Amino acid sequence: MGKGGGCVPSKKKQPHSTAANSRHRDSNAPAPIPVPEQSTDIHANDTATTATVSQLEVAKLKVFIVFYSMYGHVEGLARRIKRGVDSVDGVEGVLFRVPETLDKEALDHMKVAPRDEGIPEISAAELVEADGVLFGFPTRYGSMAAQMKAFFDSTGQLWRNRELVGKPAGFFVSTGTQGGGQETTAWTAITQLAHHGMLFVPIGYTFGAGMFKMDSIRGGSPYGAGVFAGDGTREPSETELALAEHQGKYMAAVVKRLCQA
Repeated sequence: MGKGGGCVPSKKKQPHSTAANSRHRDSNAPAPIPVPEQSTDIHANDTATTATVSQLEVAKLKVFIVFYSMYGHVEGLARRIKRGVDSVDGVEGVLFRVPETLDKEALDHMKVAPRDEGIPEISAAELVEADGVLFGFPTRYGSMAAQMKAFFDSTGQLWRNRELVGKPAGFFVSTGTQGGGQETTAWTAITQLAHHGMLFVPIGYTFGAGMFKMDSIRGGSPYGAGVFAGDGTREPSETELALAEHQGKYMAAVVKRLCQA
């Protein structure tokens, strides 16, 4: 899988036993001073505790949540997805933005709010460190926004070296209208995963009754979580956010299962 640290335990040589070392001692040498049992137990327990802590650190799996968000709708889903990922023991969600392709003048003209500096930009090379990835983006005529496409276009070296092969990935999206691409935006993006040999992980109908709610407008599909942005002023509903959290939890469970297989 990736290099998030959870799938490949480190291997260390065990120290030579005291019995083996004693064979090389001079038979006339004085006998070693015995160590009190209590002291030995304390040191043994400390060593065991340190080893356990070290193993827990190594076992932490990483799901990268990589997104582009112009007006904050996709970012809102990303934050709830992270909550879902973090709820699975041994798995951690990490938020990243893809680089912006528009200049400041264009962004100001479009009245785009300042970015949260607490979420770093990601480079293509960093994807290899993830054990799984969820990509989020708004739609542009039924497919991903240019900013996310530019990021995928920058992964050529990873494709050449086959560094993302077998890594699980999924999508979440934002559209302006009900017929604006809640499904097409996700399934047209599958081509990016296919060329890398990544494993597409849809949520299907695992959200249960929430997938069948018809009493209010709801984004999302079997491909992944989604939100309707309208003219940009509509905020994600609690159902849309709950579906995003479910996707994070579901993806984390899949990643964990694959790494333990």
